[in-house]
Amino acid sequence: MTLTVPLESPEAADPERFGPKAANLARLAQAGLPTPGGACIDAQAYRAQVEHLGLCVAARQAASADLPLARRRALEVRMGLFQQPIAVPVLEAWQALEGVPAAVRSSALVEDRAGASFAGQFESYLGVGSEADYLTAVRACWAALWSVRALRYFALQEIDPAQNAMALLVQPFVAARAAGGGLSRTPGGEMLLTAAPGPGSAIAQGEVVPDRYLLDRDAVVLEAEAGRSQTAAGCAHERALPRARSACLDRSQASALGSLLLRAEQLLAHPVEIEWVLGANGFQLVQARPLRVEAAVAVAEPWPSDRVLRGQPAGIGRATGRSCVIRSPASERSRWCSARPTRPSAFPMAWK
Repeated sequence: MTLTVPLESPEAADPERFGPKAANLARLAQAGLPTPGGACIDAQAYRAQVEHLGLCVAARQAASADLPLARRRALEVRMGLFQQPIAVPVLEAWQALEGVPAAVRSSALVEDRAGASFAGQFESYLGVGSEADYLTAVRACWAALWSVRALRYFALQEIDPAQNAMALLVQPFVAARAAGGGLSRTPGGEMLLTAAPGPGSAIAQGEVVPDRYLLDRDAVVLEAEAGRSQTAAGCAHERALPRARSACLDRSQASALGSLLLRAEQLLAHPVEIEWVLGANGFQLVQARPLRVEAAVAVAEPWPSDRVLRGQPAGIGRATGRSCVIRSPASERSRWCSARPTRPSAFPMAWK
């Protein structure tokens, strides 16, 4: 069985071999939607490496033993995957790029599924420029299945990590001048796009407040709001101050991207959340996952203006009670929280 297949190959659309992230992107590419292309590495490569290194028992114990032993076994699996040579063929995807820097992305078999997206729990590496760095990125993506935050998410979802595996998506790195995400359906029935300058990691890392574009179902822009960048004022220890900037997309660009978002929803036959980049070849989609949409909650009575928080929502729902501002993962938990932009991986800790 071939472990590496091109994204355009019909085989790549198999989520049981290549994970839903890669499989969804393969379906988009095969339907003619713009993607960077690239190749998928079968999750069997991860399984074969774990077996070759003799880590199967440690993996099972990491998922089922008491907490101290489980942590030791999880560390044993992670370090084994990092420290030992790779015994399975994974270089074909790198060699196919012919010297172009790579984007190496996780595509776990449990990732991007309805009800358990694992958003922000695994790893992606952008601009990988050498074979040695590529092999390190492969190891790191495999090992991310056993990171502390991923194991916490597995436990919350009651999923056994030892019964799962990590496929990989290897693509040409896009030197993007803008990137962001999109929701094909909001609770109000519109579409929502976000955008920020650069390759998109600034949004994931919480370094910027992205632009927001609200569109109707015909991809017509209803609202456009420029975002802000977080910049340090003088000393790095001083409070970061938001800095206004111009919008990344004009209305015609936002409308064109909205049309791609609609096509992705139609192809996958359910609401979707996408990630996109804008480079020399125009808009390209790099991810599409199922989107859970709940009906908008009608507010029985207007809230006083001094009790309303404004910002980028991180989750669905409404709650009453004592709130707190989260400044770090160790902050005190409460019914609902306000935080500066941060990684998605922080929120399972906040809500546990």
